[in-house]
Amino acid sequence: MSWDQNKLNDLIAKYGEAHGGDIFDPKFRKVADKIFDKSGTRLAPYAGMPTLLTAPHLAVDNDNPDFGDLQVALLGVPMDLGVTNRTGSRFGPRALRTIERIGPYNHVLDCAPVQELRVADIGDVPFRSRYRLELSHEDIEKRVAQIVDAGILPLSVGGDHSITHPILKAVGKKQPVGMIHIDAHCDTGGSYDLTKFHHGGPFRNAVLDGVLDPTRVIQIGIRGSSEYLWEFSYDSGMTVIHAEEVTGMGIPAIIEKAKKIIGDGPTYLSFDVDSLDPSIAPGTGTPEIGGLTSREVLELIRGLKGMNIVGGDVVEVAPQYDPSTNTAQVGAQILFEILSLMVFSPALRR
Repeated sequence: MSWDQNKLNDLIAKYGEAHGGDIFDPKFRKVADKIFDKSGTRLAPYAGMPTLLTAPHLAVDNDNPDFGDLQVALLGVPMDLGVTNRTGSRFGPRALRTIERIGPYNHVLDCAPVQELRVADIGDVPFRSRYRLELSHEDIEKRVAQIVDAGILPLSVGGDHSITHPILKAVGKKQPVGMIHIDAHCDTGGSYDLTKFHHGGPFRNAVLDGVLDPTRVIQIGIRGSSEYLWEFSYDSGMTVIHAEEVTGMGIPAIIEKAKKIIGDGPTYLSFDVDSLDPSIAPGTGTPEIGGLTSREVLELIRGLKGMNIVGGDVVEVAPQYDPSTNTAQVGAQILFEILSLMVFSPALRR
């Protein structure tokens, strides 16, 4: 196309006096109508009360919950009593709430999930004790069971990875679920230091409790010095994709393998931020070099569009080890990607 004064005049006529919300493409227009007001103003990312993904806040009573007509509940789980190394992921939910400019539009999955779903940040799990891990797990299971029983999809922010065990007990109580698990560690270890309730063993516990189907589990990004602890993954029938295999296999092949293993049954998605290389996400308790890139993780998660996602979590963001806030930034973005998947999940209450 050649450029001339007439084309310039056409552009001036169309865009010269237009504001940012004047969008003419019908596809993008539908998104803009949800974001901008009539004067072309949209919510300032740094203003207002911080919530997960800038979703509306909905206060929900712990004993007599009323979730209204929600389809997805965003939930903070600030508990890190199960860590084996560095503490601090209790600050994960607060850190993710302070991250601005996540969304609103997912151009790859073509959705604006906070605007298209009935979703709210319902706050944090109300814990009875900040010291007793087993009680904390009971509190998590109770809260998530309320969400699930109301026909709502739970999307949680930890906290250490031990929180996923009580979540799965609530999500999988009627039918064992499959799982896409993105992590540096398999987290299928046994009892350490006189307890099985720690962040190195939630998925062994979930399988033995009958709420997780190991033959429908794929664990992606596994690496580091703890391989000898993950015998249970192999013995139970889980599929393990090591970080060292990712380059050779390629993300598209891993996506296809995941779809074949998971099928169309109910599936949980658990994302540990230490799956990423610590050069990208240093703010976590058990960093392992040689990890995934953020681009690889985005491609992987987006490739799961249409799967029967019944819940998810982002865990192990420990912001005090990352003054750049990059770890919280990537954690919030992954939370947005999982929420975007829920737009297309058959499990979503329409």
